[in-house]
Order: sequence, then structure tokens, then C-alpha cells
Amino acid sequence: MQFIITAYDFQDNEALNRRLSSRQAHLDGIEKMVMAGTFLSGGAILNDDGKMIGSSAHVEFKDRAGVDAWIAQDPYTTGKVWDKVIVNEGLLFPVNKLLKTAIT
Repeated sequence: MQFIITAYDFQDNEALNRRLSSRQAHLDGIEKMVMAGTFLSGGAILNDDGKMIGSSAHVEFKDRAGVDAWIAQDPYTTGKVWDKVIVNEGLLFPVNKLLKTAIT
């Protein structure tokens, strides 16, 4: 199942510092997910000033419980970066499949 995650950061004065201090651990986990085939795309949500204020991710897991387990252990959750996380089931355009076909 594919899911679209939209996660908004806390808005207190230390929120950006927590994001930056958790960022490398978060990205290390994302790299592992890419290799496992569960992370499809995503990145930071920016405000009008270019400041990171949240995250968007497209992921694929067997079920919602898998998504919830990932979110619960992600450094942005445990590091108090993400405040509000919205999870929706989605049906994403198969970009990777088309790219593989185009390359071969």
C-alpha cells in the first residue's frame, strides 16, 4: 500500500534546531528505506522564507501499521521535530517503473 505523509514541525523557538540536530539520523533512515524499497520520494516543506517547517513523504508499506511503526521510531518523531503528522493512503504515479523501462 502506498501512503502520503505530510508532517508539520513544532513551531516553538527551538524547533528548527531540533530538526537540524536530528536531520542526519533521519536521512540515514531514509537511505535505508530507499534501499528496502519503502521510501518512494519526499523532502522538506519550506515556508515563504525558505525555512524548513515540515516534511512530505511518499512511502510504500504492507499496511498502515508499518507506516505507523516507521513514524513512531523516526528521529523526527523521537526528537520532537514533527508536531502534526497526517497519513493518507495514496495511489502514486509509477515514476520508478517508467525510469527503469526507459533506461533498459
